[in-house]
Amino acid sequence: MTLTLWLSLLAICLLGAMSPGPSLVMVTKHSLAGGKANGLAAAWAHAFGIGVYAFISMVGLAVIFHQLPWLYQIISYAGAAYLIYLGVNAIRSKGGIAAKLEAGQTMSVWQSAKEGLLISLLSPKIALFFAALFSPFVASVDSIDGKMLMVMTPFIVDGLWYTLITLMLSNQRLLSGLRKKAVVIDRLSGLILVALAGKIILSA
Repeated sequence: MTLTLWLSLLAICLLGAMSPGPSLVMVTKHSLAGGKANGLAAAWAHAFGIGVYAFISMVGLAVIFHQLPWLYQIISYAGAAYLIYLGVNAIRSKGGIAAKLEAGQTMSVWQSAKEGLLISLLSPKIALFFAALFSPFVASVDSIDGKMLMVMTPFIVDGLWYTLITLMLSNQRLLSGLRKKAVVIDRLSGLILVALAGKIILSA
């Protein structure tokens, strides 16, 4: 995998991890309700689920594209449409990230990890995102090292992003700043997602 290709993958993984949704709600809930240990357990269990999706998507898509090359375009267009949907919703947001910063009931570290794993494995949003995410990369990466990097990148990015969220939630000053910038963050993320969708459509 070339550096340029990996940087593209890294950027998309970052945007995917940062996209507001059920995963953010879950990690936030456990961080605020149970503390830093709960937040970290939920974050890395969620990341493990992301790694599982990355592996399955890479292997499955590689076989499918080899047998049915026309399916590549269908998945690309469907994925681009989904990214546009996410982007438009983010652009129209009135502060989705701030709205999702809510506490829940106290849970054990094991419960936090269990919920983090399940919310990633059972999310159709994540499944569809990976179908869109990996389609431009599967056909471009042949080496074992490159494929391992394709699996490890979303796993590490997701874990580190939600680790950052957990640490931020332990700092009230940073939390307050995040809430004030929530609309800007949402709209900037939305514009980038729409731009990525356009790139996928043009390259399909």
